[in-house]
Amino acid sequence: MSALFARRMELSAALAQARKEQGLVPVDLAGQREAQARFQDGAGEALSGYAGVVYSTMQDVSHSYLATLLRGPSALGERIARSLENTPSLFPESATVACQGVEGAYAQIAADKLFANARISYVKSFEAVFSAIANGFCQYGVLPLENSTAGSVNRIYDLMMEYNFSIVRSVRVKVDHNLLVRPGVKREDVQEIFSHEQAIAQCAGFLKGMPGVKVTVCENTAVAAKRVAESDRRDVAALSSHACGALYGLETLAADVQDKGNNYTRFICIGKEPEIFPGADRTSVMLTLAHRPGSLYQVMSRITALGVNLTKLESRPLPDRDFEFMFYFDLETSVYSPRFIQLLADLEEMCETFRYLGSYTEVV
Repeated sequence: MSALFARRMELSAALAQARKEQGLVPVDLAGQREAQARFQDGAGEALSGYAGVVYSTMQDVSHSYLATLLRGPSALGERIARSLENTPSLFPESATVACQGVEGAYAQIAADKLFANARISYVKSFEAVFSAIANGFCQYGVLPLENSTAGSVNRIYDLMMEYNFSIVRSVRVKVDHNLLVRPGVKREDVQEIFSHEQAIAQCAGFLKGMPGVKVTVCENTAVAAKRVAESDRRDVAALSSHACGALYGLETLAADVQDKGNNYTRFICIGKEPEIFPGADRTSVMLTLAHRPGSLYQVMSRITALGVNLTKLESRPLPDRDFEFMFYFDLETSVYSPRFIQLLADLEEMCETFRYLGSYTEVV
């Protein structure tokens, strides 16, 4: 079988080269559809579906191989090569960093974990972080992307479609939520709890044990703590961090009230231009596909054929197209691997739109 496979690839390459020299597209898609139909018919009704999967996989591998042989250098590949060449060998220790919220926010904790000396500019919204980078007010921005308990922060993915940026690093932060109150307030006094929607989701089990208590969404867990500290009310509390409790002079009524002890939030650090620091082994891309059966499967098959590990797949609806989606991928592969550039070039050709969001390492 291996000899037959090698022979088939050899003949496919020769045919594609001949078609290219004649001014034709290298791959005859209509002819391939007819060949697949014959292949499935020859397998019989019971095995027709399985035969279709085998044939499609074989074609995906063939297309990837032919593209490698026939394609010249890609503009994206050259852009990545320039970024590798021009990026400093060490991640900066000091930088101006935009974070959503106020002092004590988890984004600030993430920034302090990334930079030895982060000069933080606090803004009111996630969009303001993107805007600060786009307009050059800050060198970097730190944003929460997903939580191990509550899942993805959908607003971030929606904003990714609106702004140009590059992911330069990511970091995981252990998140512990606590019920914080002003000194002397007892649990039975609490009638309203402030926190961010993600923290509320992460503490759903705890909140069920406080029936009748109003839960109010705030922009940020640190904002919630500050709001309680500055309030004259004695019946309010915040779900926030130990650090915020100490920062704003609050007491802890209940500690570590998140549903899962192993509760982490992954933050991304974004910049205006691509920066690929040494050792980058994670790549993020965003793409849209033709609205037809099998288009996502073809992308997944190409990733599998090149032996690249897919660590995350997220989809978000496109605002101007009914029931069509933007797909976000995290890929685990070294930027120095030949498969890396080959895969990006393949995906760029296969997709309706394709955006390279950056290659980076993740700090744990």
